[in-house]
This record gives sequence, structure tokens and C-alpha cells, in this order.
Amino acid sequence: MLFTRVLTKSNVQLANVLKYSSFTGRSSVRLIKSGTLSQAVRSAVTVAAENAGTITTTQTKWVGRWLLGCAGMCFGAVVLGGVTRLTESGLSMVDWRLYGERPPISRIDWEEEFEKYKKFPEFQMKNSSMTLEEFKFIWMMEYVHRMWGRAIGLFFLVPAAVFWKKGLFNSAMKKRVLAFGGLLGCQGLLGWYMVRSGLEHERFQGPSDVPRVSQYRLASHLGSAFILYSLFLWSALGHLLPAEAPQKVTKGMLQLRRYALGVKGFMFLTVISGAFVAGLDAGLVYNSFPKMADRWIPEDILAFSPTIRNFTENPTTVQFDHRIMGTTTLALFTGLWLMAMRTRNMPRRVYTAANAAAGMAWMQVGLGIATLLNYVPVPLAAMHQSGSLVLLSLSIWLTHEMKLIKLIKK
Repeated sequence: MLFTRVLTKSNVQLANVLKYSSFTGRSSVRLIKSGTLSQAVRSAVTVAAENAGTITTTQTKWVGRWLLGCAGMCFGAVVLGGVTRLTESGLSMVDWRLYGERPPISRIDWEEEFEKYKKFPEFQMKNSSMTLEEFKFIWMMEYVHRMWGRAIGLFFLVPAAVFWKKGLFNSAMKKRVLAFGGLLGCQGLLGWYMVRSGLEHERFQGPSDVPRVSQYRLASHLGSAFILYSLFLWSALGHLLPAEAPQKVTKGMLQLRRYALGVKGFMFLTVISGAFVAGLDAGLVYNSFPKMADRWIPEDILAFSPTIRNFTENPTTVQFDHRIMGTTTLALFTGLWLMAMRTRNMPRRVYTAANAAAGMAWMQVGLGIATLLNYVPVPLAAMHQSGSLVLLSLSIWLTHEMKLIKLIKK
């Protein structure tokens, strides 16, 4: 690029800042006015901004809106998936087709679909008294969830093809788009792989077995959905809300950024632990807080052998772990907020994001406790799962606003 020809050795780090800028209006102007660039670099940025090609600010915003829409569609899919699981609807559709799936129309069609369902463990071991009308409800819940997933594919692919053809993607964005497409395809296949685990007769042989999907596959499916959502949101923010560079980078800013990244990572692990709680219906084993049946540590926390199995297969241990991780996440976000308030001269939006994330962390823990104490009602449980996505979104926004701190530290 043109600006690299005029960079001195002392400005190598500043070149990295420019690599992350699209030179589509606000980003380049903000860099030029920030005061952190040498005169030579500012001149180069100005020239590069004027010769950045035909991609306008308006076109960049359209790409950003599309990415934000994809993130919103993923958010909706996670919420729908949670409600589908909570209403025990996920195993109602016992086959999978890439296209051509449509809801039954006549009573005969519904009865044929119901007969298929009767051949599998969930009906035989749990829902043998289910009526056709009850079956219609759970079937439609799963159908809507699947169709929403396919709608995400269309919402992604059609604009991506148009934008690619019109040259609105640079080389880095093209790689991201290909990665997004691959992740979307894998997510659909992983969803069916998860459902299949609940349809396998050999997994449910004992009288005490409860037909449900594998908690490992459920955690993988939910975790990949969160990753896909995070990538869409991060890319959208880069197009619609470029991060502001501080006037001067301090040691406190660098420490805050590293701490925020760590908190975001731990929060993601807490989400995965929640997926195991959902997969094992572990929210129903101890419905008191803060103690579990008048004990801080329940007697059956390590009842399985070998011991390692307890952390993914023992509902008591899984719930206990999620409680500890949830409260630890709350403490980490509270510490993050206190640290941000003590760090001066950061971009204004960093403080706004820190305030929002800390407030959402407290709300999320409150939702989790209320869900537990009320024996996991569908509305509260769905709000708790959605809250985890909101908290993740705010964490992504916070770290996005601080991403230039590292880039210009030298």
C-alpha cells in the first residue's frame, strides 16, 4: 500500500493500525486527527484514503448492515433453539433433508408423520400417551427452528454473492466470507448430528434412561453458534462502528484490554458449561440457592467413576460447576468495571460498554437464580439463555472499542 513507502522504522506499529482501517471516511479522518501519527504517516494516510478505490462509505455501511443482520439471525436461531429444547420439541422431526421439507397439510399427512415419531425412543419411553394435537405443537417448533437456520443461509449467501461480484470485499473480507459460509454449513450438519443422538435406540436401554440428545453434541452445537454469532458481530462493528484510537496509550489501558479479553474468554466457557446443564436437565436436580439442599457441596457431586465423568455426565456436578463459573463471571465483570472506571483518557465508548456489560452481568446472574428457584420455566430459561448472548455481545463491543490500544502501544 502507498502509505508503507513513507513509514520510518519507528512507525512500524502505526502501519498495523492502518492495516485495520478501511479508509472509507471516518476511520482515516479519525487517524489523521488523532495526533498519534507522525506528519509523514498522516500525509500517507491522507493519500491512501483518497486513493482507496471505488468502495464508498455508504457501500461499506451496507456490508456492515448485512453482517449485523446475519448476527441478528444467529441470535434468533439460538433463542429458537433454546425454546425448542425447553419445550422438548427437538426430536419430533425424525428425518432430515437439505431442502423440500414442508409441514404436513392434511390430517393423513400429520398421522403419517406421527407414526414415524412413534418408532423412536422419545415416544416409546416418555411420550407414549401423547395425542396428535400435542405432537403437532412440538413438530412445528422444530420445523420453525430448522427453517430459520436455512433462512440464515439465504440471508448470508445472496448478499455475499452480490457484494463479492460488485467488488465490495477486500482480500481479508473475502477470506472471512468463505469462513462464514463454511461455519454455517458445519452448523447445520452439526445440528442434525446432535438430533440423531436422541434417535439412536442403542443409547437408551435401561428403564431409567431419558431419551435426549447427547450433551456433548448439544454443547458443540451451541458453542459453534456462539462463535459464528461473535464473528459476524465483530466484523459488523468493524464496518459500522470503527474503534477510536486514544490520544496516548498507557500501561493501565493495556492491562484493561488484556483483562477484558480474559473475561470474555471465561464468559464463553461459562456458556459452554450452561449447555451441559441444559443437555442433562441439571437445572432440575437442586432448586435452591445459594446452597444445594442445605449443603454448600452436595454429597453426590463425585458419585460417578471415573471421577472425570462427573464434570460432563453427573447433573449435580454440572450444576455445581455452572453455579461457580456464573458467580466467578459476575465477579470478573464487576472487577472489569471497577478497573475501567479507574483508567483515564480512554475513548468514551469504552466506558459506555463497560457500564453496560457490568449491568448485564448482574442481570444475567439474577435471571439464572430465578430460573433455578422456579424449576426452569420456559420463559425464564429462554431469557437466561438470551441474556448470555447479550452479555457476550457487550463483551465483544467492549473489546472491539479497545482493539487499537494494542496496535499503537509502541
